[in-house]
Amino acid sequence: MTEMEQLLPHRAPFLFVDRLENVSEEGVVGYRKYTMDDFFFKGHFPEYPVVPGVLLVEAMAQCGGAGLKKLRNEEGLFFLASIEKAKFRRQVVPGDEVRMEIVNERISGMMIKQKGKAFVGDEMAAEASWMCIMKTPGSN
Repeated sequence: MTEMEQLLPHRAPFLFVDRLENVSEEGVVGYRKYTMDDFFFKGHFPEYPVVPGVLLVEAMAQCGGAGLKKLRNEEGLFFLASIEKAKFRRQVVPGDEVRMEIVNERISGMMIKQKGKAFVGDEMAAEASWMCIMKTPGSN
């Protein structure tokens, strides 16, 4: 089992973080390399494959969750509750490695508020803020 599979409940083809670095209380930096093997490129768009923006936001949220899990060994699952201020500035295409820089804005009990930016090289591809609710085993 990979480190990401230990930190996140997601599995292929819906695991969008390859590795983490710089995990701290302030935030986390993580990476994802996109390849033509990613399932969504077959339909988005076959003649001009690009990563759907919503999946870039999902990748950032996964990165933030994995960082918290690694830092705090949290039990339970994180579910997106809201997404705000999402902006897409550059297309991400097969072969691009995305660096995700996530900031922890607020962590309290069962709620996590984070924001992040996704970069290809020095170019920002996407940014957003989101809130997750944590569900522990046995809770509804």
